[in-house]
Amino acid sequence: MAEWQSGYAAACKAVDLGSIPGSASIFTFWNSVNSRQLICSTRHDSDMTPLPCPKPGSRPDCPGIRPGRFPWRFLLPLAVLLGGCASAPPSDINNICTIFKEKKGWYRSAKASEKRWGTPVHVQMAIIRQESAFRDDAQPPRGRLLGFIPWRRPSSAHGYPQAKDDTWDWYIRKTGNWGADRDDFADAVDFVGWYTAMSHDKLGISKWDARHQYLAYHEGEGGYLTRSYRRKGWLLKVADQVDRQARAYARQLKRCEKDLDSGWSLWPF
Repeated sequence: MAEWQSGYAAACKAVDLGSIPGSASIFTFWNSVNSRQLICSTRHDSDMTPLPCPKPGSRPDCPGIRPGRFPWRFLLPLAVLLGGCASAPPSDINNICTIFKEKKGWYRSAKASEKRWGTPVHVQMAIIRQESAFRDDAQPPRGRLLGFIPWRRPSSAHGYPQAKDDTWDWYIRKTGNWGADRDDFADAVDFVGWYTAMSHDKLGISKWDARHQYLAYHEGEGGYLTRSYRRKGWLLKVADQVDRQARAYARQLKRCEKDLDSGWSLWPF
């Protein structure tokens, strides 16, 4: 053991995983015991056989890393695991019955928000469809510096509801929904229900009025009161589109709501 330690003393170093951005989760995947791991920076033997593990407690735990090699074989299963966490959007975002058939639990979450805040499911869903197209990782595109260098995003809007950081924090404080995430549909639809209910209480907008609810959602309370949307022709067109989508969702929901309420569906048969 002494010979092994002296032979690799100059070639190996203990790396604090916390100092390597993005590395902690990777190393924890194959070494859940120690927060430090021996990584050899140069090759010492010619056959590249795994290093022997020293006596427990004498050096950082060594599961047999080859000198000079990063354990890339552990990255593939980790990438698959992390990739599985992302939620793909529904196959047809314009059909609410298809959405709720594919996304188990979404109808229950939307109905819970409707019951809590009073905004109908089809209005909530039309707003989310416009904001993110039901993509949990949606963000505004980055700007371009000098026309080609990726730059900052224009806002902190994120997730299904495209809520900004300060608005999302406000929602959490007001509702007590600690730990809520914008990329969690249940939290996102509850946020939309809360915001539209607030627009109803403060601005007098009907919870069934998808067009004006969206204008208030986009412009905020102050912007809606000053009618800032009147100077934005493109936004008025988008609001009309949200209204049409909400009406379409309402018609579609009538055809499958009974099955959804019963907990099973034969849709589209």
